[in-house]
Amino acid sequence: MLIQEVILENFMSYEYARIPLKSGVNVICGPNGSGKSSVLLGISVALGQSYTERSKRLSDLIRWGKDQGRVTLALDNSRGKGRRPVPKINKDQIFLSRVLRRDGKYWFELENRSATKNEVVRLLSNFGVDPDNLLIIMHQGVSEQFITLTPQDKLKVIEAAVGLEPYRKNVLDAQKKLSRILSQEESVGKLLESAEQTLNYWREQYDRYQQKKQLILKRRFLERELAWAQISEKEEETSELERQIKTKKDALQKINDEIEVSEEELKTLQSRKGSSDAEWRKLLEERLRLERENARHEFDISTAGRSIEELQGWLKLHQERIAEVVYSVKNLQNKLVEDVNPGNLKTAFGEIDRSCATLQSSFSEAVKLKIDGFKETLNDSKKRMSELALEISGAQQGMGDISSELELLNRNFIDQRVKLALLEYQKQNLTSSIEDLDKNLKVLALDVEASIKKAEEMGPRIVSVRTVQDIFDEIRMTDGRIAAVADVSEDIERMYESYSNLYLELKEKARTVAENREKTLNEVKTRMEAWKKVIFSLLEHVSLEYQRILLQTGAIGSVGLISEEDIEAAGIEILVGFKGARAVTLDAYTHSGGEKSTATMAFLLALQQHVQSPFRAVDEYDIHMDPKNREVIANLLTSSLKGLNAQYLIITPNQMFFEGRDVHIITVQNVEGSSVIREVV
Repeated sequence: MLIQEVILENFMSYEYARIPLKSGVNVICGPNGSGKSSVLLGISVALGQSYTERSKRLSDLIRWGKDQGRVTLALDNSRGKGRRPVPKINKDQIFLSRVLRRDGKYWFELENRSATKNEVVRLLSNFGVDPDNLLIIMHQGVSEQFITLTPQDKLKVIEAAVGLEPYRKNVLDAQKKLSRILSQEESVGKLLESAEQTLNYWREQYDRYQQKKQLILKRRFLERELAWAQISEKEEETSELERQIKTKKDALQKINDEIEVSEEELKTLQSRKGSSDAEWRKLLEERLRLERENARHEFDISTAGRSIEELQGWLKLHQERIAEVVYSVKNLQNKLVEDVNPGNLKTAFGEIDRSCATLQSSFSEAVKLKIDGFKETLNDSKKRMSELALEISGAQQGMGDISSELELLNRNFIDQRVKLALLEYQKQNLTSSIEDLDKNLKVLALDVEASIKKAEEMGPRIVSVRTVQDIFDEIRMTDGRIAAVADVSEDIERMYESYSNLYLELKEKARTVAENREKTLNEVKTRMEAWKKVIFSLLEHVSLEYQRILLQTGAIGSVGLISEEDIEAAGIEILVGFKGARAVTLDAYTHSGGEKSTATMAFLLALQQHVQSPFRAVDEYDIHMDPKNREVIANLLTSSLKGLNAQYLIITPNQMFFEGRDVHIITVQNVEGSSVIREVV
């Protein structure tokens, strides 16, 4: 038994109802509109049946005037054969609810807690129930819908009901796999053909690429040779710079030696010039002294001459004055002689004459002595001046000689200074030139070092006998040849290898696909045989049971498989004939409503024993049956559950009669708009 009780709260016409269900057959009966189908609909909603939820808006199932409805199922979790259906819930009864709200929100509750649809599906799988199986819960009109299905859809429904879907799925999967493989084989064949053509093209391009690679390798070698040749030239340039520096340093050393000699010569000339200057100054001082002395003597001579002239003038003047005095005296004497005593006057004048003579004599002597002194001085000065003239001439001669020597020394000194200046200039130029050469040498050395490092990255050193220009010329020729294959990209090798690998892979894949095709063909065949085997076995048993049931209703029939070689076209053909008529295909047009219902239920009853489920339900299957067939089918329903721990829910508007059967009957009535349940024991 699966469901012990169904509790409906504000669900459709039910305000509140508890519907107990028992193991075996449960029959819900009552007049149309009483709420019978609502019970099965509530069970379907609680179980989460997709068919119900697709065909109805769940909010429409809430009782009119209410905002929320609830359906609760009390599921039997009691122990059977030592274990519970849901071991993790250690209770004999599990409550599964579905809550519906007017705002369109719905949810499941499991043991009074919110649950997801997946949890509900897992719970029902523990009980072995698939609510979406069309032959487990058959709502009103489903049996008629079954008749209208195509044979192919009938077969699929039956496969799903009895659990044979995996066989069909295996065949379809294998066929899809085969289809993919055939399509793949065709594609691989086309790809292989295309790849071969493409590979031929890329092979030609690959040959050109190999030529390009050789040219590129040659150019790299030439670049390497060029790099080392340029380094050799730079090294030669370095050696030339070093040689120039050495030459200039030698010249600088020579100039330094000459500067040292010239500086020594200048010192010597400076010393000699100093000595000559000193001697010249000495002679100059001597000459100046002699000139001063000569000038003094000239002054003395001039002074003495002037003094002599003055003395002679004074002497002459004195003599004239004495003569005048004498004359005056004589005149006075002569006059006085006449007037005075001549004797006295004669004596007096004699005395005066003597005095005058004495005065004149003494003055003349004195003047003469001075004049003689001046003359002596004059003679001495003249004599000394003659000596001084010789000495001055000697000094002049000496000064002239020294001046000549000094002039020569000055010329030599100037020449040496000029020479030294030139040497210093040359030294400065050489030093600057050496510094520039040193800088150039350092720059060149760094360039050579960097070039060597760069060249070493290209490869070991190459001793080239060619000039850089020759290498350049060959590089240009090589570049021209490379330009001829410039359109050949580096991707060609990868493309060639890729297409070569692709071609080989495609060949291998074609071989593998061919093998897989054979394997899959065998697999399809094997799976098809397995599917046909289980279907034939099923339909054989179902057909026998179907015939047995029909016999009880006075009809004949059979069940068979059509188009068995094609699983997609394969279908179920149900044949039935009533009242001695030949059995024909059961469809919606050939038979009456009662015949269709009877034949359909006979087929479903024949199929029931192959459907594994603890719960089954059918709504108003007998609506078109006559009383006899209704009774036959009802008894067959109860007998089909004999020995099974299964639960069957039958909903019918008719009164059912079960001969000695243990059937649980529930009646439903609608009282003032509410459905009411009454259990009939």
